Amino acid sequence: MSNTGFAPSKVARQVRDDTEDLFVLDVRRQEDYEEWQIPGSTNLPIYDELLDYDYSSLEEHLDELPEDREIAVVCVAGITSARAAEFLREHGYDAESIDDGMNGWGRVHRQYDIDASDNVVQIVRPGTGCVSYLVHDGGEAVVVDPSLYIDEYLNAADERDLDIVGVADTHAHADHVSGAGRLAGELDVPYYLHSEDAGDLDVVTEIADGDTIQVGSRELDVYHTPGHTPGSVSFEYGDALLSGDTLFLRSVGRPDLEDSSEDAVREAASRLFDSLEDLTALDDETVVLPGHFSDEEIRPLATELGDLREKTTNELLGYVEDDDETAFVETIVESLADEPANYNEIKQINWGKEQPDGDVESLELGPNNCAAN
Repeated sequence: MSNTGFAPSKVARQVRDDTEDLFVLDVRRQEDYEEWQIPGSTNLPIYDELLDYDYSSLEEHLDELPEDREIAVVCVAGITSARAAEFLREHGYDAESIDDGMNGWGRVHRQYDIDASDNVVQIVRPGTGCVSYLVHDGGEAVVVDPSLYIDEYLNAADERDLDIVGVADTHAHADHVSGAGRLAGELDVPYYLHSEDAGDLDVVTEIADGDTIQVGSRELDVYHTPGHTPGSVSFEYGDALLSGDTLFLRSVGRPDLEDSSEDAVREAASRLFDSLEDLTALDDETVVLPGHFSDEEIRPLATELGDLREKTTNELLGYVEDDDETAFVETIVESLADEPANYNEIKQINWGKEQPDGDVESLELGPNNCAAN
């Protein structure tokens, strides 16, 4: 093996395929690992020692590392992990550092065509749990919820010989910086967003409940589904429901990122309940395509609404099915997780109230934490 390092995309592919060829060794501090890690990785918290070129702890644990597998070593940015990988190679191990560390892992995007729904491409960021979409028909495409890495969408469209004719956000995101405005501006196409989430953005084509966005000879239907944010929408495209952060496969969007006071959270949770009632009135065969995932292993990330109703993994959706708004609201209020990292600053950027600086990529690295529980 060369010393060029592991490409994060290669690691993502092998992790996804659950091969036994790769052993991922994370050398970051334990608290950083516990907050955010590559699935299936092993933590040996020697980051501070490696900064001082101290390999004593790594040497003590050599007998715990596999001698018959590739070892991919990861840290924050690929520097201390490169030192560890070099030490391991000197001791006979097949080891390389993951390029750019967890920063590189957070930038990986993977594409999946949705077999259950025609002309929908799901683009997943395994390192952050963010999901975006390319819907297309007749050589035209609309991008939904793009990340700031807009080349991923330009390339996805080019690979399929598609012209992007519009870009949309399901809401003003709190966990990642949207690339929608930049992508739309570069292509000189509309940027679609609900007015209640538009903030101070100048160039927005506002959408409302009942509107449609033309995609070739087909239409992307707009449902206003407030709760996660006041302007959250979901899109129906044929038998597919792009549910944004309103409905996930195992939870629903948290309603506290606009105003975290208890009264505001209860009011937003009540609006979210009503939105979910509207969505669950759709046909059982509707394919739910969410805007986030946690540790679900299915790819593409898609489940028919009827199957989602029958499963017991989405407790909050169960309350909607039982028409129990009180239990729904109380469960949300009592079980909210930590907020996404830097979410206030990210929202200010996505609202157009602040301009992103040169370090914007680092703002969104880490777990997404956009689910209500």
